[in-house]
Amino acid sequence: MKRFLFAIAVPAMLAVAGRGAPVSKPAVATKPPIGFSRTIVLWPAGAPGAVGKEDADVPKLYMYPAVGEGVRSAVIVMPGGGYRALMTEKEGGSEARWLSAHGVTAFVLEYRLGTRYHFPAPMLDGARAIRYVRSHAEELGVAKDKVGVWGFSAGGHLAGYLASVHDKGEAHSPDLIERVSDRPDFVVLSYARLSLDMAIPRKTNLEGLLGDHPTPEMLRAMSIDRLVNKDTSPSLVYSTSGDQTVDSMNATAYYDAMKRAGVPIELHIFERGPHGTAMGVGLKGLQELGVFPSLVENWMQMHGWMAEPKPE
Repeated sequence: MKRFLFAIAVPAMLAVAGRGAPVSKPAVATKPPIGFSRTIVLWPAGAPGAVGKEDADVPKLYMYPAVGEGVRSAVIVMPGGGYRALMTEKEGGSEARWLSAHGVTAFVLEYRLGTRYHFPAPMLDGARAIRYVRSHAEELGVAKDKVGVWGFSAGGHLAGYLASVHDKGEAHSPDLIERVSDRPDFVVLSYARLSLDMAIPRKTNLEGLLGDHPTPEMLRAMSIDRLVNKDTSPSLVYSTSGDQTVDSMNATAYYDAMKRAGVPIELHIFERGPHGTAMGVGLKGLQELGVFPSLVENWMQMHGWMAEPKPE
């Protein structure tokens, strides 16, 4: 698979103890989002590299079926939390319910976290989620060619990685889920960590994913703007100049890379707003951010991933 070929190209990422491999440390408990209809365990027999059988060792999807008529698209929401925790309601359930109400079947991904797991466990979980939805498209009532992802902060880093590092599946795999592609058809990235260029100010180095002392080689390998290619998924990017945690230059670096690769990209950077504004709705003193859901809606409608409202 392309993902493992990439890992082989940077063997230091997997050779350093506690970085590429799972480590036996206490599990991080994650509270599920509100209002989901069912839980889908991505590997019923156990996830690859799992170090236990606790809830944190079991990557899963929380499903929110589409309400009413739509275009049968699906979106997997990937919450942030620095690869150390998951904001499953603020950056998961809220968005999933909004998508469901707009005729899109949504899922919230609970992926494995540091310090119990490091690269590539979250990437494997994200890829598996896309393959699961696509391989079960008929059962889930979605179109297999309209499966997107929406990531926030570290979840945006994961979504951006999947947008560029993917494969067509293993045609002869005994696991039917692994036979289909894990390429997202579209991606929404909200205040996502998209570059690890030393010229861009940052407070952390993705230690939750890479361990406490990532090398320059590891940082370059996980810099999403460096991974962009002509097959990267079309993207909508949202950021704020006021974000002191993930500088908005992450967004512009990704935009520039996408433009150079000739991939459709839409970018919105608001002047005000701290890190973690979620959908931007109802924030005191930041009324301008409340337009963001409409921007997502318009972009998805433009591409046929969300149904346009019927004329009255």
